Amino acid sequence: MQTFALSPSTGANAPDVAGFFEPRTFSVQYIVSDPTTQQCAIIDPVLDYDEKSGATATHHADELLAYVKEQGLTVQWILDTHPHADHFSAAHYLKEKTGAPTAIGTYVKDVQELWKGIYHWPDFPADGRQWDHLFAEGDTFKVGNLDARVMFSPGHTLASITYVVGEAAFVHDTLFQPDFGTARADFPGGSAKVLWDSIQAILTLPDDTRLFTGHDYMPDGREPQWESTVKQQKAENPHLAGMSEADFIALRDKRDSELPMPKLILHALQINTRGGRLPEPEANGKRYLKIPLDALEGAAWE
Repeated sequence: MQTFALSPSTGANAPDVAGFFEPRTFSVQYIVSDPTTQQCAIIDPVLDYDEKSGATATHHADELLAYVKEQGLTVQWILDTHPHADHFSAAHYLKEKTGAPTAIGTYVKDVQELWKGIYHWPDFPADGRQWDHLFAEGDTFKVGNLDARVMFSPGHTLASITYVVGEAAFVHDTLFQPDFGTARADFPGGSAKVLWDSIQAILTLPDDTRLFTGHDYMPDGREPQWESTVKQQKAENPHLAGMSEADFIALRDKRDSELPMPKLILHALQINTRGGRLPEPEANGKRYLKIPLDALEGAAWE
C-alpha cells in the first residue's frame, strides 16, 4: 500500500508537499516546505491510538520527525485544520519535540464550548489557550518565504479552516478525492448548507491549485490518493459537477443519515479539544478517557 508521496514544487511560490497516509484511520498527514529556506509546517499529525487495548504511541508522528531530519528541514509551524473526530492529534507531542508553535482556527472555541457540555467539563477553559496561535479568516503567515493564508471553511465542523500555502491548499475534511465526493456534515455543529458554501469558496481558487485532502477511503480498493486540483474537482467530483446547492444538501443529508458516528469520536474529541494533550494521570499514574453514554445519535442499530 502506498503510504508516502512527494508532490514537488511546481515553481516560484510553490511548496514541496510530502503526504503520509495513516491506514488505521485513513488519515493523511502533511509536511509542506519551502524549497528555498527548508522551513516547513506540519499539518494534521496523527497520534497513534488503539481503541481495543487503550494503547497510545507515536509511530506516525515519529515518521514525520524522521523525514524532517532526513531532509534537513526546520519545523516552523504545527497546524491543525480542525479538531478531528476520527484520530488523535499529535500536535502537542510534536511541539514538545520541535519547539514549533501550534495553531488552529479561532472558532475552535465554539467547538470546545459545545464539547465541554457533552463531556460535562464545568472547569474546562474553552478559549483556545491549548494552542499557541488562533487563526481567523483571511489571516496571513509565512512558511519560509512562501506566502500562506487562512480560509474559514466550516460545515464539517464549526472550526474547520483551509490553509493555502503558495499554490497548494490543504482542504481537510471538506473535499475528498474526485472519485469519492465530499465530507459528512452531521457532527455536532455541522451543516450541509455551510459545507456547500465553504466548498464553493475553495473552488474559486485558480484551477491549477493543488488540493490536499485529509482522508482517503480507497473506493473500489484502489491505492490511497490525496492530491487533486480545483479543475479536477469541478469536473469530476460527483457531489459537485452539475449539482445545485439544493441537490448537494439533499444528497449530503441523505448520505449522512445512513452513516454511523465515527468509532473514535467520543475518544478523540476529548484529546483534540485539548490541542492533542492526553488527560492528566490520576493518583495511580494511569490516564483515563471519559466516555459519555447516550450523548450522540447514530447508534449501530438505528
